[in-house]
Parts: sequence; C-alpha cells; structure tokens
Amino acid sequence: MSGHMTPEEFRRHGYAAIDWIADYWAALDELPVRSQSAPGDVRSALPAHAPEAGEPFEHLLADLDEIVVPGLTHWQHPRYFAYFPANSSPAAILGDLLSSGIGAQGMIWATSPAVTELEQVVLDWFAEALGLPAHFRSDGSGGGVIQDTASTATFTALLAALHRASQGDVREHGVRGEEWTVYGSSQAHSSLVKAAMMAGLGAEAVRVVDVDPRSQAMDPEDLRRRLAEDVAAGRRPAMVHVAAGTTSTGACDDVAAAAHVAEEWDVWVHVDAAWAGVAAVCPEHRGLLAGIDRAHSFVTNPHKWLLTTFDCSTFWVSDRRALTGALSILPEYLRNAATESGDVVDYRDWHPQLGRRFRALKLWAVLRTYGLEGLREHVRSGVALAEHVESLVRSDPRFELVTDRVLSLVVLRVRAGDEATLTAMERVNAGGVAYFSHTTVEGRAAIRFAVGSWRTTRQDVDRAWEALQSAVEAQTDA
Repeated sequence: MSGHMTPEEFRRHGYAAIDWIADYWAALDELPVRSQSAPGDVRSALPAHAPEAGEPFEHLLADLDEIVVPGLTHWQHPRYFAYFPANSSPAAILGDLLSSGIGAQGMIWATSPAVTELEQVVLDWFAEALGLPAHFRSDGSGGGVIQDTASTATFTALLAALHRASQGDVREHGVRGEEWTVYGSSQAHSSLVKAAMMAGLGAEAVRVVDVDPRSQAMDPEDLRRRLAEDVAAGRRPAMVHVAAGTTSTGACDDVAAAAHVAEEWDVWVHVDAAWAGVAAVCPEHRGLLAGIDRAHSFVTNPHKWLLTTFDCSTFWVSDRRALTGALSILPEYLRNAATESGDVVDYRDWHPQLGRRFRALKLWAVLRTYGLEGLREHVRSGVALAEHVESLVRSDPRFELVTDRVLSLVVLRVRAGDEATLTAMERVNAGGVAYFSHTTVEGRAAIRFAVGSWRTTRQDVDRAWEALQSAVEAQTDA
C-alpha cells in the first residue's frame, strides 16, 4: 500500500517538522499577531479536491509557509494579549508528540493500564500542587480526570449534579416534567448555558445572579434570594456555578460564601477556574480558591496559562460516585475482568465521550521538565508583567482601569469613551504589532490586556502599550 513512510523517512520528516516549529517560533516576533487574511483567502488557495496520488511531505511543509501561516492568528506570539494565553511549550509539544506516536486509546483501564494510572498520578500531583483538599485525590472519595475543555467539564459536572439531586431518576427517565434550575453570575462562562441546553434543561433554566458592579463577582445574597424563590415555587435547584477568574474581567466569586448559600439547599457547587486556577501553584495566590474544600467539582486548564498544549482541562470531583453513577454504561464489548473486579478506574465513566487520548503525557512532561519551581516562576512572571501594565495605565491620564487587576489580566479603557476605546484597539490589532480582545463592563467597552505567554517579555508589553498610545494619539490628531 502506498503512502506509508519507512522508519527512516519518518525520522527524516520528523526532524523536518521539528525544525519547522523551531523556525516558526524564531520568526514569530516579526509576524503580524492577528491574521491579515480576508474571508476565503485560505480556502481559495487550496485545491478543490484531494490529490489522487500521494505527494512528498516536503510539499505540505511548503504549503504551511505559503498558505496556512498567513491565515493564522499567532496564539504563541509574545504580543498576543487577547482572550487568555494558550501556551504550547516545548516540553508539552514533545509530550503530545509521544502521545500521538504511542496512539493508545484509554477508554477503559484494560485498553492501556498505563494511560489510566499515569493520569491518576499526574492529577494527584497537580491537585497537591494547587493545594486542593485530599478528597479530590484518587485515593480519596473523589478523583481527577483530564477533559478536553472546561466547557465539557461544566457539562459533566451538571450531569453529575442532576444524578445526585434526582437520586438517579434523570439518568433513567430524563428531566421529564421537573423544572430544574442552575445558577451562575452574569459573568459566568457561556458554557453554563450550553450545558443546560445539552442536558435538556433549556437555557431558561439558568438563573443569572447579580454581581458587584466594581469587582464583577457574584452577589451571594442575590444567589440566596433566587434559590429561595425557586424552591418556594416548586422548582429543583441542581447546581451553582462559581467562577474563579471570569473570561471578561477575571472576576473571582467568593467560593466559600457561594458554597455556604448552596449548602442551605444541598445544591452541587461547581467551581470554574479555567484560567485563574493554575495560579494556585503559587501559595500566595491560593486565596482565590478559599472554600474549595466545600465544592463538589473543580476545573482549571493547564492549556491556558500553565505551559501545556491544548487540549488539557483538569477536572476533579469530591465524590466520584455521583459522576460515574450519571455516566457509567457497560456494553458487552467493553466487559473485562479488570472492570468486573472493581479495582480499577475506567475513565469512560468520567465524561460524555467514550474514546480518549493519552493527554496525561504532555502534562507529565510539563510537570517533570519545569518542576513546580519553574511553574511558579512562570505564573509569577505573568503577574509581574501585568502589574507593569497596571502601572502604565495609571501613569497615562488618557486611560483608566475598569476593574482591579486580577493576576495577569488588566482591563482598561480610553477615557474618551467606547468609540475611542474600540477604535484604538482595532487600530493596534489591524497593524499587527499586538492583539487585544474586548469586553463590556457595566455596559461600557473595555480592552482586555491578558499576559501569560512563556515568550512574552517586558519589552513586548512596552511595545504593545506604545502601540495603544499611538492609536489614541492618531484619533486625537484626526
């Protein structure tokens, strides 16, 4: 059969692929951060049909340079400050490459014991590194699993919450005529609404809890009021979503206060710390997770700020019985002696999908290569750079801080108003020097300056800030 590479061809092309990545990183500083492509540019540059005959691998690498790279927004660029960082460190890439080379399917313990047991150990290591309570460990009542994204983790948490609240009835009969409710602040991630939709509850099941206007954190008293009203009306609260580092402003809800309210009605508490949670590797930042011992589930994403190639979202539960009770299905073709013994974990029962990649390898590679000291240094560097951004904003009277800085995220605006703010941001983005994303806070536009790449230096921050200043000056001159 044609198309298969010999071992020597694979070795040669593999070296070429690694060289290509290294060269790509080396050239990033000179590339525009945001893609300059117009809609359809990439599509029109590609053939309309797949080739009938195989082509040399070198041709693919050439087309990466000519067609794909111009159509990329460069998330690994040192001046990428939009959304949140998506770090793809050398160690993580090599770990992911090894995972692809092994090609194991870890749906059940028996299909590759090392896939499951390494993941358990790595998640226990990471839980300890974050200062999570002992019951989240695999040797406690709960345990951890690597999901693809925090969105999947939130959906999974909701399924477990429904199973627990209904004592298994939802699993067998669906939501039926029950009016289930879910709670999250107005700043909660959009995946909460999507989870309610996918679970069959509908978007109307999500109760939007008020936030403090300045901090943008959930108001626990408004949460209590909404829960009380729903229970009095005969509705059934299923889950409270607590945000520790929102996408918009990095706002951190008071986990302990929200959990205290939820406990009055015995409602599942899910803590979404997708971006900010990894900062807890530094003891000085663990305050943002105060009260996590009272949560039923917790998620944070090493694939954002902690140097681990996408996708790697770490999810823990305090009691795995609710999770596996909601999701466990055992068809005959998956039956095996290890599963029947009850002595092993089958991760197929820990998320919606059956098949799963060997994701733990890349997180293992990061933990071992950087060590906890290296990870703390990385997080602290991002925070220090954001503090520098904060000082730059304070020193220029044309700008103002919209909210207090949270870790490595600064939210700012141009004092002249929304149009001036968005125009300045777009001018910088279009120029390619840096890339920012925007949000609205209390109805007004704001720029998000999110630091966190392992390649970003103080000089990169200064260059991006100077571009913002120049964009404001250009509006004044006009």
